[in-house]
Amino acid sequence: MTSTRFIIADDHPLFRSALRGALSQAFPQAEIQEVGDVQNLFECIEQQADIDLLLLDLHMPGAQGFSALIHLQSQHPEIPVMVVSASETPEVMCRAIDYGASGFLPKSSSPEQIEQAIQQVLKGERWLPENVPYRPAKQEQEKDIAAVVASLTPQQFRVASYLIQGLLNKQIAWELSVTEATIKAHITEIFRKLGVHSRTQAVLLLSQLDVTPPTP
Repeated sequence: MTSTRFIIADDHPLFRSALRGALSQAFPQAEIQEVGDVQNLFECIEQQADIDLLLLDLHMPGAQGFSALIHLQSQHPEIPVMVVSASETPEVMCRAIDYGASGFLPKSSSPEQIEQAIQQVLKGERWLPENVPYRPAKQEQEKDIAAVVASLTPQQFRVASYLIQGLLNKQIAWELSVTEATIKAHITEIFRKLGVHSRTQAVLLLSQLDVTPPTP
């Protein structure tokens, strides 16, 4: 019998440990991997096929709000994703579903709720807390920005993430072990796709994908 394969993506070791414990109790034969940032998450996915469920935090190094979920869905639509977050408003939960998540698990959930939610998603069903009715939450501009993020190559996505963090071209080049010319080419393409001409404009648009979007 094939064991169930989970990835826990969260930058807090204590929460990863707690979630691993809940998963191990509910699925004793499961294979569980842990990652603490988006870069390691994508590397882990490339190295391991047949992932049954990814449990994804919205607040991790290398992502702006829903950007990692959006990019992941475009690159690996076959992987079911359960968003696990302390941002527990109905609006955030519904936006997660809008962006392709199979469910939203509040970090305040009990072990029993965790098991119920994951069992339901593994059956191919959608799961939200019972007191949260699903209502589409995305705005038109947000949909357009999400489409751009989905169209980025993995390297362009990494560059965009560093742009949001405020890194200079030479710093991004160092982080990715490429030349500044390569970074400039990626940024030019990112600007083209977003329809902007500056870093500030790009960051403002991408910030619309944050868990709490800035007020226009």
